[in-house]
Amino acid sequence: MAQNRTTPGPGTTQRQLRVGELIRRTLSDLLIRGEIHDPDLNRFSITVGEVRLSNDLKIATVHVMPLGGKDVDLAIAALSRNKYELRRAVSKSLTLKYAPDLRFRPDDTFDRLDETRRLFADETVQRDLKAGQDDDDAAADS
Repeated sequence: MAQNRTTPGPGTTQRQLRVGELIRRTLSDLLIRGEIHDPDLNRFSITVGEVRLSNDLKIATVHVMPLGGKDVDLAIAALSRNKYELRRAVSKSLTLKYAPDLRFRPDDTFDRLDETRRLFADETVQRDLKAGQDDDDAAADS
């Protein structure tokens, strides 16, 4: 029975991580240098946070955030409008069998960090952490 290539396996492979990082760096360089000739896109300072690739390396989900987190929808729309030119530039600089299809999504890493900090600041979590440390200290003394 053939394996379904769209379902995630046990995890991200080294090749997916390596190619994703190469694509991230390439896109960052392209956007910094303003090599894409679109005034709407060039007015944004965009951070490329992460690139996740499908198992077959044909689809790249690019997580981006404009500086200051303002006008995220406009920045993603400008990137999506120019995705074929970006894809061409990425394939030109990298030697891949297939140029991956670029899909742009907002980067929610900072939102997740804020939520994690909020959870750790919660009194109930602090109490549980302190109880866990007291248990570890008692076990170490025995």
